[in-house]
Amino acid sequence: MISTIFDQVRQTGRAGVTTTGRRALLVAGAAAGATALAACTSPPVGGPRRPNAAEVEAERVARAEAALRLRSVTAARGLLERYDATLAAHPALAARLAPLRRAVAAHAKALGEGGTTVDPAPGTTTASPGPASPSGPAGASPAPASGRPAASPTPVRVATDPRAALKELAAAERTASDGHAAALLTAPPEYARLLASVAASGAAHVYLLTEGARA
Repeated sequence: MISTIFDQVRQTGRAGVTTTGRRALLVAGAAAGATALAACTSPPVGGPRRPNAAEVEAERVARAEAALRLRSVTAARGLLERYDATLAAHPALAARLAPLRRAVAAHAKALGEGGTTVDPAPGTTTASPGPASPSGPAGASPAPASGRPAASPTPVRVATDPRAALKELAAAERTASDGHAAALLTAPPEYARLLASVAASGAAHVYLLTEGARA
């Protein structure tokens, strides 16, 4: 009887050891699986960080402003090219056009201050518009948004008749002025004030080139 009881105790202990060992293996396996899953779903250490919604929106606004600045500078410099071409074709108009040209050159410089390049937000690779520096030659064209060198601009054609040339110049001033006025709707406050000033100056130039010439 006593030997039988000892045999039962030994068998029960062996069963308990076996059950405990199996539980330990199951727990260890579950922990290893959780670790592997976390490693697969977690971003790599030191990898690129995805921008949050606020950063994406800030970049969108900055790029829109940079594009607006680039268009404004391009319009001002195109008008400057028209003045240079008109002066080259009709030197006798220099005394009349020189003050207006100086004002347009100042506008192009002011509109380009602050640059038109935007750094991408963290985690993005979108190319930013190329810079447009108005400090170069009067006839140079700003770099396009792709950042590639701009192609040689098409020479500006000027009417052979001085009065017709002035009308062409006035039309170019009106177009540029209207463009600056339209840009006020989406421009940031400080740049909008500058655009309003340039647009008003352009309207005055139109008067001097047309109605003012008849006085």
